[in-house]
Amino acid sequence: MKEFLGATLLSLVLAFAVTALLGPAFIKWLHKLKYGQEIREEGPAWHQKKSGTPTMGGIIFIVGIGVAVIINSIMLAINGNLTGAAMKAVVLFAVSLGFGAIGFVDDYIKVVKKRNLGLTAIQKFLLQVAFAAVYVVIMYCMDMLETDIVIPFVKYTLTIPLWLYIPFVMFVVVGVVNAVNLTDGLDGLASSVTVVAALFFAAYSFFRFSPAESGVSAYAMAIAGGLIGFLIYNKYPAKVFMGDTGSLFLGGAISLMAVDLNMHIYLILVGFIYFAETVSVILQTTYFKYTKKKYGEGRRIFKMSPLHHHFEMVGWKETKIVTVFTLVTLVMCAVAYFA
Repeated sequence: MKEFLGATLLSLVLAFAVTALLGPAFIKWLHKLKYGQEIREEGPAWHQKKSGTPTMGGIIFIVGIGVAVIINSIMLAINGNLTGAAMKAVVLFAVSLGFGAIGFVDDYIKVVKKRNLGLTAIQKFLLQVAFAAVYVVIMYCMDMLETDIVIPFVKYTLTIPLWLYIPFVMFVVVGVVNAVNLTDGLDGLASSVTVVAALFFAAYSFFRFSPAESGVSAYAMAIAGGLIGFLIYNKYPAKVFMGDTGSLFLGGAISLMAVDLNMHIYLILVGFIYFAETVSVILQTTYFKYTKKKYGEGRRIFKMSPLHHHFEMVGWKETKIVTVFTLVTLVMCAVAYFA
């Protein structure tokens, strides 16, 4: 247990150190390549001053997390009893990297090819579904796939047939990936919220499962460490944005860890902010279309969506929104831990 705890903590330290050290050189390189973010006109007008800030910065913490996972997995694999945990961490990182690759292609098209919309919605959707399926297939082939779903508060475990479980996992993963992407709209917001979520999964996995089963713990700690290092450059005023490269990677990582721990439903609590951001967009779009059809003009529920933009429009500063949303995540994670 002591060896496993040490290796898990090392994941956080390594990911933080690599990310923090890599940041300045990588940001300078992005500036040199002129990979700056173009701010869309439909966002808050004051966001235009952020135009030109380097994007695709998610690569920085992905590298840090990758280094931590590889070194940690080697350490775990040395102890034969922890081979399963080491393999889980590698699989989780590899599939998360696939989602990051989708984001990278999207960023590349927008930033380098100067096509503002990047990949089409259907292209993103199909690629995300494909990587969700890849995860299920890998876990099935490794005999590590469980079709259990734990219901919070009642502590009831629901086991569903594989043919129903597979599309359910795809729905959960794709939904969370896009929800995290929507949350990445303010300096440090997605990073801060996801640090808390990652630490929750690290703690839950470590204290509720045996070391041989808790590969999630080491991976989650690596994510937390990488994001803390990234926040040095991503906090307000941001010197770099994570881009879709980072947000899709994080969405994949958070959703896959929840699936691995059979905590699909818990994501509503742990990812409450992700959920609220997504619901705000759905409600805004649906109500606008409904009122436009009925009254001839579209009406809005929020001043602007996603939700963080609504709070900006009512006068909240970015730092206040990030702080409040992070604290809400902390509270909801505490509720989820004891649910």
